[in-house]
Order: sequence, then C-alpha cells, then structure tokens
Amino acid sequence: MKLEKLVGDRFKERPSDCVIDSHALMLRGGYMKSVANGIYSSYMPLRRITHKIETIIRQEMDAIDGQEVQFPVVMPASLWEESGRYESIGSELLRFEDRSGGKYVLGMTHEEAAVHLVREYGQTYTKYPFMIYQIQTKFRDEARPRGGLIRVREFTMKDAYSFHLTQEDLEAYYQRCFRAYERIFARAGVPEVISVASDSGMMGGKVSHEFMLLTAIGEDSIVTCPECGYRANMEAAECVTENVRDPDSQPLTLVSTPNIHTIEDICTFLNSPLQKSCKAVIYQKDETNEYVVVFIRGDLDVNETKLTNFLKCSVHPGVITEDCGLNPGYIGPYNLNCSGTVLYDRSLQGTNNLSCGGNVSEYHYTGLDIERDLGPVEYHDLAKVTEGGICPVCGKHTVSIKRGIEVGNIFQLGTRYTEAMGMKYLDQDGNSGYPIMGCYGIGVGRLAASVCEAHHDEFGPIWPISIAPWQVHICAVRSDNEQVKQTADQLYAELQNRGLEVMYDDRSVSAGVMFSDADLLGVPVRVVVSPRNLKNECCEVVTRDKRFSDQVSVVETADHVQQLVNQLFRELQPIENDTKATC
Repeated sequence: MKLEKLVGDRFKERPSDCVIDSHALMLRGGYMKSVANGIYSSYMPLRRITHKIETIIRQEMDAIDGQEVQFPVVMPASLWEESGRYESIGSELLRFEDRSGGKYVLGMTHEEAAVHLVREYGQTYTKYPFMIYQIQTKFRDEARPRGGLIRVREFTMKDAYSFHLTQEDLEAYYQRCFRAYERIFARAGVPEVISVASDSGMMGGKVSHEFMLLTAIGEDSIVTCPECGYRANMEAAECVTENVRDPDSQPLTLVSTPNIHTIEDICTFLNSPLQKSCKAVIYQKDETNEYVVVFIRGDLDVNETKLTNFLKCSVHPGVITEDCGLNPGYIGPYNLNCSGTVLYDRSLQGTNNLSCGGNVSEYHYTGLDIERDLGPVEYHDLAKVTEGGICPVCGKHTVSIKRGIEVGNIFQLGTRYTEAMGMKYLDQDGNSGYPIMGCYGIGVGRLAASVCEAHHDEFGPIWPISIAPWQVHICAVRSDNEQVKQTADQLYAELQNRGLEVMYDDRSVSAGVMFSDADLLGVPVRVVVSPRNLKNECCEVVTRDKRFSDQVSVVETADHVQQLVNQLFRELQPIENDTKATC
C-alpha cells in the first residue's frame, strides 16, 4: 500500500472535543470520522486493525469449540417480550415500528436471538453442550457517548452463548472461556488486562467477570487488594467495615441543631466523628415513586447498583414533598414517619452512641443505639467500598481503588432466558429441564481504542504487531533521488514477496511530514531509506516504540526486518497461568 493513495487525512492539531488521547490520535491519524454523536465510519487503518482483532477472537473461539453464527441486527419486539426485557430495559434499547405497525428493536445484545435460534435444536440432551458466537453490529442508545470508540452508540461486538445440562459443566466451560479471553488480550498486545468480579446487571445471572484495562481515563472503578489479589468492580465489591461499639450506651437525647442540615455539619457541631453518625439517603422507585430510605454510616456512600439489585427495581434520587412525612436535613430512624421502604446498611450493625436526624426541624438525636431504640432490624451490604478499606478476602486495610476500561465480560446466566422463552430438553429418563446458559462478550472497537490508550506517545499510537494496520512502514526520504527510489522500491517488493504487510511512503514531502504521518499510523517497524543512509550503504531500521534501532546494510535489510517482525510476534505469545475465575 502506498501512503499517497491512502484515503483519510492526518493532521497535527488535537480536536477540541477530544477528552482522551486515543480519541484524538485516531481522529488525527485518519482512522475514523464522526457521523453522528457516538457513531463513526472507519477508514482503512482502523478497519485493518479491527479485522485482525476479529481474526484473533475467531481463532480463540473456534479453539474452544465455538461455532460462528450470525443474528440479525433488527429483531421483533416479541422476542424481547418473551424474555421480559422489552419493558424492563430503558431508553438505551431503540424501539421502532415498521410500515405495518409491527414492533421491532435494534439489537443491543442477543440473548433472545440465541435462544430463538437453538431452542428447537436443543430439545434432547444428546445435543449438549454447545457454544455459538457471532461478531455483529449492535446499537445501544447511550445517553452520554464519550471517548471516541470507548463508549459509542453503534459498535461491533463478539458475543458468544454456551448451553449446558448442568451447572458443573457450565463452570468448567466458563473456565475455558476465561483462559481464551486471557489469550485474546495477550495476543492483542494488552496482557495487562485483569479480570474482576462484577455485577451482572441487566444480563441476569449470579456470577460474572469483567476484563479491565487499568487506566486513569477508565469509566469504571476497580477495587483491588495488593495483599491477596482480590479484584472486583466497585458495583459488585463487598464493603466490610469495623463496627465499633462503645462500652456504655448513652441515653437517646434530642438536641437542638439550628440551621444545621448536612451530616458533616452536625458532626462538627457535636464534636463527633463521621463514623459515629447515621445519615439518611433518600431515593424513589422509578415505577411507583415509592420512597426508599437508606440509613448508612456517615462517612460512607450508597452503592446504587447494590441497592437496585436488592430492590429488584431501578431508583432515582428522592424528591421530598411536604406531605411525604420526611423532614429534609433532619431524617433519622427513630420515630420515622415514612410509608416507603426503610433499609439499614451493615456499617450500622452493632454500633451505639450515634448521631442522627430527629425527624423534627433543627433537631438531631445523640446516643442512638439501633438495637436498643429500634429493636431488631435487618442489615444489608449497600455501601461503596472506600480507599484503604478492609479487604473482604484477607481482612486487611489494603483496599485500593483504580480506574479501568471494560474490554470484555463473561456471565453465568443460569436458566434466566431459557425458562422465560420456553426452551426445554428431555434427559435420558424422559424428564424435561431448562438448559443452563453462559454468555461471553468482547467489544471490538473498544478493544482497539483501549490498546491505543494503553500504548501511545505524544506523537501517535504504538500498535502491537499482531493488530497493527501494517507491519512495516518504509519511508523513502528524498524519493526524487534515483538511488533512494530504486532501493526503496526494491525493498517494498521484496518485503511484500515475503508476505509482510507494508506501507510505503514515497511522497515528495519533507522528512518531518513523513515521520509525523508514520508516527500517527503507528506501524511497529519503520525502515528509513535516505541519501545519508545510502552513503554508508545501509538503511535505518527502528521500531515505533524505540526499543530497537539499527543501521543495517542494504542487502541485509529485508532479512533483518523479517527477523524483527517475527521477534515482535513471539513477544505476544500468551503465557498460560493457573489463575482461576472465581469471585
């Protein structure tokens, strides 16, 4: 491929609307163009990158007995009504009608389509287990697309679905997929991707893992413990607290607190630490507007994912009205007048001498002892984990919170979809059962952008050899020089004959422009043919990451480049380990 024929412009200026580097570099480098908010067209370099990622994914899915299929992008609403998700999923699911008034959706995930495809096939136990997968366009109407390909509305994703007769068989296959994912990310050039226990969200199921690339620009908060290796998404991480009880309980006392509304102000007024306070956080259920009052230790925040999972419904911040019985700024558990749901976080269990709202304007209680003053209550894990908190596995105060980009996920779905959609099989004794499902996803474009985010410098991406748009970039500096042109042309032909993927720049431009464009394309191996180098009968061979730089004789350049490309591929071979996918 000659650079002068490559469609797409490269430019120096960083677009003003780009928040993260990968987004800016992929626009500057001529990889993609915005069509609408969260929707992009791909130029040739990006399409070659994503094609190579897809090839790696296909190879690893085939290696674990996956069978590639394809589901439609447009699906009838009836499939989603069967599963119950047509109404339960919010506006991110794009619903529409055809000219006849039939209801349809644009696929944002394909569990329903997978069950529909195989529910007749899987009517007997002899068909199991099996796994099907696709690499397909999807659409999710994200409210806030950001970061280029990191969060978009239209995207390409590999999703796979396995079907099993027993939980044990699912768990064994789950481990195989887990290993396959580790190999995929290693081969794609990001072996630093880690797995974390996660919340299953709208997918359903009880066990799930996300694969995260740790980076400061990540949207997700990852809870880790360097002591024991515990890792979990913030949404799923268990919050463990030291609940201190004083030797003596003080009497419950109503104290005047004029013009004091926040938990921080009341603790300052009472000269009491936040850990000895009980604050109220108010929500309302989306469907009914019923109030939900969560009481939690004053220094902690509510984990809304945990809350919605417990309630089995979505919530929003509560709007307190005059007739609801709640006194904003002074809400407490004692003598609470609320007809809604009242919940208590585990951080309050067994504690005493707490400050809390008095349910009367400008009054708070001191000396609250929940067991004494309220009687038996149930406690739930509803709090967010904090930096330096207690690890739920090893019990040490070593919790660290990092940021990460989700590049893949795997779920144990159970019978959530097969039951809802009536997929049954008969066993060898003639008894019927519902197949148990697993689900395994990787976002192709997001993975490409994540690799760019992980491996770049101020000048452009540094693509791993396995997914780079081309493997070798020849820069013919001063192509008007006959010797330079002849040498570069011969090298271009020779490398192509060896099966290498070569980008050839023989434009009549300055060396600065040529090298700037080469940096933006991020090809791993660069060969510079210039009059100065040819005076010494050599070419300059350098890698984009600057680890290797050599002056190589012209006659040996092709061999040297071949060896270097092979070495870069060897470095990406995955190393198997004994890490087990457990929560």
